[in-house]
Amino acid sequence: MILAKSNPKESLAEHTRELLKRYEELYDAYGQTIKDQKVWDLLRFAALYHDTGKAYSQFQYTIKRALGEEVEPTDYPYIPHGYLSPFFLPLKSLNLDKKLRKILIEAIAYHHERDVSINAELLLKIAREDLIHRFGQVGEELAIETPEDDKFFPKIANDLKKERIKSINMDQDYLTYVLVKGLLHRLDHAASAHVAIEIDPHFDLSRLTQKYLKQLTGRSEDFLRPLQKFALENQDKNLILTAQTGMGKTEAALLWAGRKKTFFTVPLRVSLNALYDRVSTDMDYKNCGLLHSTSAHHLDEKGEENWEVIFDQSKHFSNKLIFTTIDQILKFPFKFRGYEKYYATLAHSCVVIDEIQAYSPWIVAVVLKAIEMIHKIGGKFMIMTATLPRIYLEALKERNIIDGNCEIATFYDDSILRHRIEMKENAILDGIGQMVESAKEKKVLAIVNTIDRAVELYRKLKEHEAEVYLLHARFLQKDRQLLERHLRAFDQDRDRKGIWITTQIVEASIDIDFDELHTELAPLDSLFQRFGRCYRKRELQHDRPNIFIYAGDVSGNGPVYDKEIMKLSKEFLQRQMDQYGAELLESQKIRMVDTLYSKSTLAGTKFLESFQKAMNELDYMEDYQITSEEAQKILRGENSVTVIPRQVYDSILPIIERLETEPDQRKRTEIRREIERYTCSVNLRTFQKDLQPLDHYRQTANRKYPLFKNVYILERNYDFNEKQLMGVGIVKEDSSWGEII
Repeated sequence: MILAKSNPKESLAEHTRELLKRYEELYDAYGQTIKDQKVWDLLRFAALYHDTGKAYSQFQYTIKRALGEEVEPTDYPYIPHGYLSPFFLPLKSLNLDKKLRKILIEAIAYHHERDVSINAELLLKIAREDLIHRFGQVGEELAIETPEDDKFFPKIANDLKKERIKSINMDQDYLTYVLVKGLLHRLDHAASAHVAIEIDPHFDLSRLTQKYLKQLTGRSEDFLRPLQKFALENQDKNLILTAQTGMGKTEAALLWAGRKKTFFTVPLRVSLNALYDRVSTDMDYKNCGLLHSTSAHHLDEKGEENWEVIFDQSKHFSNKLIFTTIDQILKFPFKFRGYEKYYATLAHSCVVIDEIQAYSPWIVAVVLKAIEMIHKIGGKFMIMTATLPRIYLEALKERNIIDGNCEIATFYDDSILRHRIEMKENAILDGIGQMVESAKEKKVLAIVNTIDRAVELYRKLKEHEAEVYLLHARFLQKDRQLLERHLRAFDQDRDRKGIWITTQIVEASIDIDFDELHTELAPLDSLFQRFGRCYRKRELQHDRPNIFIYAGDVSGNGPVYDKEIMKLSKEFLQRQMDQYGAELLESQKIRMVDTLYSKSTLAGTKFLESFQKAMNELDYMEDYQITSEEAQKILRGENSVTVIPRQVYDSILPIIERLETEPDQRKRTEIRREIERYTCSVNLRTFQKDLQPLDHYRQTANRKYPLFKNVYILERNYDFNEKQLMGVGIVKEDSSWGEII
């Protein structure tokens, strides 16, 4: 019996049957979406033959030895099995033209991306000396046709020797290759993990959403808002929607998604968690997925009994609806090794980009390039946002993405006034007295531009004995989750009064509704997102300001936000107030952002230069130059590093030592996940001098390897009392301040 895997032990025939089973499921789900039958025919051949190279004598020797069997050693060298599998193809009977033959051969050869170059002469030698003698057994065990002789061996070797198929022309042959190779990756990964390739492929998200909205509104008719009705009526179109907060954008996206496989992206993990909870609990759809760097923690914390299953399904894109970050699904414009899996998945799916303006110009360039590529391969997209910078819309037009199959619409309601603003020339620290006084009767939200300023404001407010809470990104994962839950509970309890201080992490898609907002000056789009956390769904029925903007001594002016954009934003706000007064309508917000981010306004700014440079670089991105992990790191931010503060490390050292010696893989995964709860991501440049490597290793029979290659001990104090929800998190300055309880 030819073996394919050793842990768990699995024959080549068993593994191939698992792929074919998932192929049939995939074809049933998307055969009418991807209409080119040759894609499906090539994919089936690829699934049948992708691992036949494992019949190679040296591979069988290695795998059987790992199982403890007595086997005779071979003199043959290690060669990745994917490079050998094409020699088992019965090319004579397949009768493919040269282009399709190369597509099939390359899809099989590179279904695992190996850092081993191809030696065509050596492959030809191995095929003639070893593989040809395995044809009979492979054909019998897999019930497939194999070659009669070695006639096509030189053509196969020559195809493998030639330059790989690349994206330079983005022609139909390239797109066919992406679909065959990318979907083969999906089949192989799902089969190896023993998870379903698709869950609920024919489920209708729009019917689910309509049922939910009927229950929510108590109406059987006229329960859809204009935005939601528009989205439902245009399910077959790509959509670019600008709509104020509180108009039901989430439900609109689900109504548009309908029967399409859907990836729903939001900038912040806390927002994704809230959306997942809402759909899985409030809408009672248990087959949605959650995929981001800490999604396993949230699923476990939420009490999902089968959280491991949900996590695995999400990781393999099995779910009908997956809430995810862009670094998990839209990194394929970097064309990293293995990117075709992500790109091909979007060919039969749709992606929702929520709050696109919340990303940096560089990241938006990646998103827009991804949308361009999705458009070419046949996938669908929806961009929905409270404010849409004009330069992004212009870029989509220039690339012919906005065509007859794309609808652009704007929704706002000026009949309800939600915000009256007051701009102050002093710093937000000078507003402490007003915050304390307001917090006696109101829920007060303070949003600042940097963590350092948030900590400074928190400490000064504590001196006034106010009820104040702090939330930013420099808390351990477990404590940040605790604070996020408390923020939502605080918001929902209408009798609670007090102050929450946060950074930009509450800007996008966090459904909270405070009574008064104090914010540092920020770019208009960020400011208006912050406004959406105050009087989110209510009408302002008094004549006093409920938004206070502090334009003096603004933190993050330069390091966080572009100085020129900040200057222009202040000028736009002042001009608006001089002309129209303190009341700010929704249509005015949309118009101001549109004008601010036009090419004419941004001419000569670093912001526009950065965006245009990024788009140009992505247009000429070379294929297969980086890994998936490197692409993800670029999108997440190269300046961040994962750390465990020293006193926290000391307290969990017994857990880490258990990981060194635990033999059971499942238990090791659980231990690692527990350790990750005590980690935090911080700016590398800020804390570089305070980092120490995490010096822990695992010894196996063959080698010793580090357990934490990218996690460091941070020689800084950590301050948080989880019972009182008090503390500043990682303490940046040299200080004895710091406790962990």
